[in-house]
Amino acid sequence: MAVQPSDGTAATAAPGYRQGDLRLDTDAIRTPGVTGVQARVTTVSGRDLVATAGVAVAGTNRPVPRDGYFRIASTGKALMATVILQLADEGKLSLDDTVDRRLPGVIDGNGNDGRKITVRQLLQNTSGLHDDLPGFDTPQAYYQHRHDTYTPEQIVARAMKHHPDFRPGTGWSYSNTGYVVLGMIAEKTAGRPWQEEVERRILKPLGMHHTYLPGTTSTLRRPHADGYQVFTSGERTDVTEQIVPDLGGYVSTTADVNRFFRGLLGGKLLSEARMAEMQDTVPVDKRIEMFWPGGRYGLGLVSRPLTCGGSYWSHEGGEAGYITLNGATDDGSRTVTVSMSTSFNDPGKTLRQHKAASGLVDRALCDTAGDGQGK
Repeated sequence: MAVQPSDGTAATAAPGYRQGDLRLDTDAIRTPGVTGVQARVTTVSGRDLVATAGVAVAGTNRPVPRDGYFRIASTGKALMATVILQLADEGKLSLDDTVDRRLPGVIDGNGNDGRKITVRQLLQNTSGLHDDLPGFDTPQAYYQHRHDTYTPEQIVARAMKHHPDFRPGTGWSYSNTGYVVLGMIAEKTAGRPWQEEVERRILKPLGMHHTYLPGTTSTLRRPHADGYQVFTSGERTDVTEQIVPDLGGYVSTTADVNRFFRGLLGGKLLSEARMAEMQDTVPVDKRIEMFWPGGRYGLGLVSRPLTCGGSYWSHEGGEAGYITLNGATDDGSRTVTVSMSTSFNDPGKTLRQHKAASGLVDRALCDTAGDGQGK
């Protein structure tokens, strides 16, 4: 169990959220059966509190690495949204452009109409595009399909087999497919692969040297905790090795995720006007609100209320045995990332897991007394 500050100095009895608090909160996340947890709080001074709990590999005593790699899944949507907003800042596209203007004929059929969906609606999850992403319901399906690959066009084609969830702009529904379309728009607008845009616009400027896309490599760099999925049958399966569609496939560390939110909210990536648009939120649907009580969705950024008043910004992710929750204050001066190396097909356990991790984020962001004292 790692409970010391990241610089190796001894924890003190300074007021505010301290190392011992982080350790207790990290331990509590394991209650539903989570195999391993790592959490990092980056304080106003830039110094970190780090704690881990559980094990890196089930059935062993191997500790969870303090700086381990994990799949950040939908946290990558905040990266994509930032690229799109930068392109808008540069006048290369408008958020009110229709999809059809940028990608003629791509969204069509079964009531889907790219002439009626805007870039803003894709970012905001108000496009109505139905999600039909590949996934694993059983261990057998995992072993059979873990190395399958999909192009963006194939993922969009799956969605086109379904009617929209609602008319564009009249509802809210989480749509991974919508963000796949945004990647296609970014690529066509910039004239280069969207992954390169993320690299040159975000990862390099912020020094996120431990964030990467594995591509068709199914394994993670070391060190890492293995990722597990507990299926409906109750069977726990190591699902670390698989190929994840690109936008959901980013691998990172708690330090790098904190670095991203610190940079984004600290004004290093977007103009004030674009940041305001990113933070213009709408209510989420009832299913998602179970996991984000009081949560609202902006343009690739989530607002959630703090128990101490005000709100924080985040974008969680869940993929391939890894669940990530994160949060940052309005100015990005205090950030938190929690990585859990187990996902559940049981909704009840998933909700308990989210509540415990959300509680950690809330307490770490609320109790800031003594920040900057190296506690």
